[in-house]
Parts: sequence; C-alpha cells; structure tokens
Amino acid sequence: MLYLVRMDVNIPADMPAEELARLQAAEREYSQSLQLDGRFKHLWRVAGEYANYSVFEVSGNDELHELLSGLPMFRYITAHVTPLATHPNAVQR
Repeated sequence: MLYLVRMDVNIPADMPAEELARLQAAEREYSQSLQLDGRFKHLWRVAGEYANYSVFEVSGNDELHELLSGLPMFRYITAHVTPLATHPNAVQR
C-alpha cells in the first residue's frame, strides 16, 4: 500500500544543541536505511518549514505505524497520513 505522510517537526526551544544534533544524525541514518530498502519511496522538504512530505510503500497500516514510530524524532513529529489508491485516469508507467 502507498501512503502520503506529511510530517511537521516541532523541536522544543530549550533542547540542547548537542541533543538535537544527535537526534538529527540518528534520524538521517534511520530514514536513509528505509529509503535504501525501498519502503520509503520519496522524501520532499516543504520550503520554508520544518516539515516534509513522504511516500511510503508498505504492507499496511501496522507496518507504517511501526516505521513512523521508529523515527528517532517521532515524539516531536505531528504526522498526517493519507492512504493512496490508483486513479483510473492515471497513465501507468
């Protein structure tokens, strides 16, 4: 199943810089591993915001929840999930 996920990141203003750097490094490593294994299909930054749109291809809701909750920055993320279905007018490639 394909899912479009908007993630808005809300880092506490009082988080120490070294903790933020550690979280960002762990997030990079984790998200890149999911991209390399093919489940994290696309990652797009929202210009001017600490947010992204991502496309995941996973077996279903439970796997998506497992992947998202595994993000090191998960506790600072508000995620909006949209399941995607094939559109009948789409040109298949």
